[in-house]
Amino acid sequence: MAPQREDLREFLRTRRARLSPEAVGLDPGDRRRRVPGLRREELAQLAGVSVDYYVRLEQGRGTSVSESVLDAIARALQLDEDERAHLLDLARPAARARRRPAPRPQRVRPGVRILLDTLQQPAFVLGRRMDVLATNRLSRALLCDFDALPPGERNHARWVFLDPATRELFPDWEDVARDSVAELRMDAGRYPDDPELSSLIGELSVKSPEFRTWWASHDVLRRTHGAKRYHHPVVGEMTIAYEALPLPDAPEQTLYLLTPEPGSPSAAALDLLASWSAEAPVG
Repeated sequence: MAPQREDLREFLRTRRARLSPEAVGLDPGDRRRRVPGLRREELAQLAGVSVDYYVRLEQGRGTSVSESVLDAIARALQLDEDERAHLLDLARPAARARRRPAPRPQRVRPGVRILLDTLQQPAFVLGRRMDVLATNRLSRALLCDFDALPPGERNHARWVFLDPATRELFPDWEDVARDSVAELRMDAGRYPDDPELSSLIGELSVKSPEFRTWWASHDVLRRTHGAKRYHHPVVGEMTIAYEALPLPDAPEQTLYLLTPEPGSPSAAALDLLASWSAEAPVG
């Protein structure tokens, strides 16, 4: 089976498995179910399609699937917006590819680099595959000096999973790591033919049992905003909010701005880190 079809099958299977008949208003009937969640025929009933049609779709044998049918299946599975977008990517890869221009080389505009350097807060730009494309000094002091790494290793997910220091830096490392997996899974649906993404997924699957386990869950995520806790070796504990802003002229690039609550201990700690980073080498 082609990788894209296998991903579609597993995505739909894992989404079915998390729903019980009771949760969607169905009579569970036989309580002794061999598999968790909804059966295929129950999902087909909820979506208003034939069982044969749904089975063909889940097996990757469906062609020219309409967006209205996919919307019905998404509603039946109670998918969120990120999951719905991922379903469209997986179920209609040829149509999506025709609408999406070929990926361009990942370059950050000089104006964005100047903006990063003028900001008084940690900031960086991620591209496809969570590649780290640009950073400012304070983000390098807070996270990692990605500029000092070989170009092939400047990747946020790779750093989270393969650098042992991240498990000390992030008290909630598992949450951070699982979100990274979900972001990569989202990209895998958008860019199924990206050889560098396939290579990254293969490397992390071999080197990290956690990545391998969470990759099989088929969860997806598109970051917008949130907050993370840090335990920095120089300034200690901080909680810092972030905003993830897609760049208007480069939608595959996302600018991350990190800001602590004004007047908080975290803000004081970040000010201390800024003073330290201005005087000490990052690394």
